[in-house]
Amino acid sequence: MSQPAQTLAAITYLVADYDEAIDWFTRALGFELISDQDLGEGKRWVEIGAGDGGVKLLLARARGVQQVAAIGASAGDRVGFFLHTTDLETKRAWMEHEGVRFEEATRHEPYGKVAVFRDLYGNRWDLLEPTA
Repeated sequence: MSQPAQTLAAITYLVADYDEAIDWFTRALGFELISDQDLGEGKRWVEIGAGDGGVKLLLARARGVQQVAAIGASAGDRVGFFLHTTDLETKRAWMEHEGVRFEEATRHEPYGKVAVFRDLYGNRWDLLEPTA
């Protein structure tokens, strides 16, 4: 029996506020708002993505002490998200203009150019221009 096809479609991303997160991701990273549906009782189905048809982030407003404490700590303090670009220096300059904080100068690794930044909640990301 063969396995049916599958796709990793979305990853839950905890936020303090839907609109704040939508604004930051669309403005600072250039992401697209894919879906924003009211589910009632203050809950929404909000998907954002890089516009490439790849994995989406499903924004979930944190509720309760445990979820609120997890905002900004999705991967502990490791890099948990990887944003690929074809021109790291141009993308970095644009992001810095939008207020994104980078932790380091761009460095060159065997797999490409990379620079770590933090998002609005403190999660760490790699901005990565992969080696061809």
